[in-house]
Amino acid sequence: MSAEKRKPVLVIGLGRFGSAVASSLERMGHEVLGVDHDAEIVRDHRDMLTQVVEGDSTEVETLEQLGCAQFESAVVAIGTNMEASVLSVLALVDLGVPNIWAKANNERHGRILQRTGAHHVVFPEQKMGERVARLVNERLLDFIAFGDDFGIARLKAPESIMGLPLVMSECRKKHDITVVGVKRRGEDFIHATPDTIILPDDELVVSGLVEKIEAFAAQS
Repeated sequence: MSAEKRKPVLVIGLGRFGSAVASSLERMGHEVLGVDHDAEIVRDHRDMLTQVVEGDSTEVETLEQLGCAQFESAVVAIGTNMEASVLSVLALVDLGVPNIWAKANNERHGRILQRTGAHHVVFPEQKMGERVARLVNERLLDFIAFGDDFGIARLKAPESIMGLPLVMSECRKKHDITVVGVKRRGEDFIHATPDTIILPDDELVVSGLVEKIEAFAAQS
């Protein structure tokens, strides 16, 4: 899909999380309407987003006047004020917005948002905490989880498979993970093949169940 055809997105709450989401959407080619109750925050974002307005997102009438009912996707990024977060989601539900994402501070907040009508609930602090814990305690260089079980990671190649082509190291059979690619110092990323030989200092990109990736990374 070209940048011109990307659908506009409504972002409510322009704190650290909401600002990052809105800016990323703009870079991806979406038009973004940002809404925040703080006049200073609105001024700070005027040159960053397609449109940014000061308003009370908990009021259905306010969102209706801003044309928010025309959006197919909305992100409620309010974190510090749970009541405002929940009421903003409820207002969007009343307007019939079909795809509502909402930030939650904790599990209780998340359950309330889901029951209020949010279609997707995200826990940015929790997910970042889990990611940092993995990077600190394991031999992982980077890690992305998809759902609760599956992940993709970048890690230093374990000594046990160095000097061997992947077909002989049998990573998938022995460790139940897939080596997607290899990155060598000073060279471009290469997609792994059965004949790819793993060298010292190679970094691997692997995919699989999170527990399998962690066990593979823990090898000496």
